Amino acid sequence: MDLSITAVELGKKIKNKEISVVEATTAFLDSIEVKEKEIKAFVTVDREGALKRAKEVQKLIDDGKLTGPLAGVPVAIKDNMCIDGMLTTCSSKILSNFVPTFTATAVEKLQAAGAVIVGKANMDEFAMGSTTETSYYGETKNPWNLERVPGGSSGGSAAAVAAEEVPYALGSDTGGSIRQPAGFCGVTGIKPTYGRVSRYGLIAYGSSLDQIGPLAKDVTDCATVLEIICGRDEKDSTSVKEAGDDFTNALVDDVKGMKIGIPKDYFGEGLDAEVKEAVMAAAKALEGKGAVIEEFDLSLVEYAIPAYYIIASAEASSNLERFDGVKYGYRTEEFSDLHNMYKKTRSEGFGAEVKRRIMLGSFVLSSGYFDAYYMKALRTKALIKQAFDKAFEKYDVILGPVAPTTALKLGESLSDPIKMYLGDIYTVSVNLAGLPGISLPCGYDSNGLPIGLQLLGKHFDEKNIIRAAYAFEQTRDYKRPAFAVERGALK
Repeated sequence: MDLSITAVELGKKIKNKEISVVEATTAFLDSIEVKEKEIKAFVTVDREGALKRAKEVQKLIDDGKLTGPLAGVPVAIKDNMCIDGMLTTCSSKILSNFVPTFTATAVEKLQAAGAVIVGKANMDEFAMGSTTETSYYGETKNPWNLERVPGGSSGGSAAAVAAEEVPYALGSDTGGSIRQPAGFCGVTGIKPTYGRVSRYGLIAYGSSLDQIGPLAKDVTDCATVLEIICGRDEKDSTSVKEAGDDFTNALVDDVKGMKIGIPKDYFGEGLDAEVKEAVMAAAKALEGKGAVIEEFDLSLVEYAIPAYYIIASAEASSNLERFDGVKYGYRTEEFSDLHNMYKKTRSEGFGAEVKRRIMLGSFVLSSGYFDAYYMKALRTKALIKQAFDKAFEKYDVILGPVAPTTALKLGESLSDPIKMYLGDIYTVSVNLAGLPGISLPCGYDSNGLPIGLQLLGKHFDEKNIIRAAYAFEQTRDYKRPAFAVERGALK
């Protein structure tokens, strides 16, 4: 079996009985077994459960009860989404023994559509990081170059797709955690509008910023997955039922007359020359297809990073308060009293980056600093949203880079957290404003590493970014990472 096949293509082959669900699942599980020793994209691989599920799905397909485009297709789920009966750790020691009794709504929707879950993808601990190096279970490596990071925090999901261990995966995006690893790993990822996909069952990092979304080989796969997982959920009061969720209808190679804005602020100091060249070439390609390209000033970009990390850390300090060793998760073995148990459990259970953000969040929420930092960050967030709203009065789509560079070397940013935070400069504004964004490959640097293109849209206007991304995608060929080629496609 050729593992470079897309999720939708595999779904068609299963539907046409060219391959069985068990055969497809086995092929990808075998691929995981071969490649995981080096990639480490997974925290949990459930071979037995996946094969059992594959047989059940095959029967439902044969009986005509499952007819969707992804019925029988294997998938990986980021390890911060709860699945009933499956270990869910957030790649943290403090949840190393946590097995939920319920399933995240987005995952339930995939299961109802016939998905076969093969396991849980590695991630930065509690989604805090941009490299997937802060995981308690070890760093994930980039399939394009094993000495490079895959990005984060959904690095495991992106690497698993790039290494052809699964056709597609679910990730979550708080400040770029789907788009940036998609860019580093040469795959496609969509961060939906805030509220488009239910957050129920997603272990929270920043509740006002988190969104679940797909990572896959191409735009068609991502649009198809998003169509399945979106919608109103009574268990999540922030989710909405919004018209225009037939995203696959936007898969048309036509951008004639589409107005695309390029923020000058995104192309200044700090942007790698090769990244700039590839992104501008992508803009030219869209212009050649009839899009109207124009540069403009998007204000407040310099304030996005401090505003984001203040708000995200404040929400994290509140959300992570529940992990105290009392009801579930890790508990320290030796303690003298209740308070000592709290302190030792959290000191031993959380990693350095999570502790850093909890302390930062507790500081900005504390008496005397609340107004000076947290409230000021919220006002900045509102101004950033206003700046985007103004831009979208004139443009259908905003185009820019995903990150200032291609994938960094392992260990390069761990010693300098500020450098890691600044790497999110082009992605965090989207979460602060609650906008949809898509990342897809637009070229390669001189080291052969993928370069990511980012397209942003108005609230609940995923269709326009999907249309623009699909049109650009038609101008390039899909390229497989050397790692996947060297380790064999298991044909």
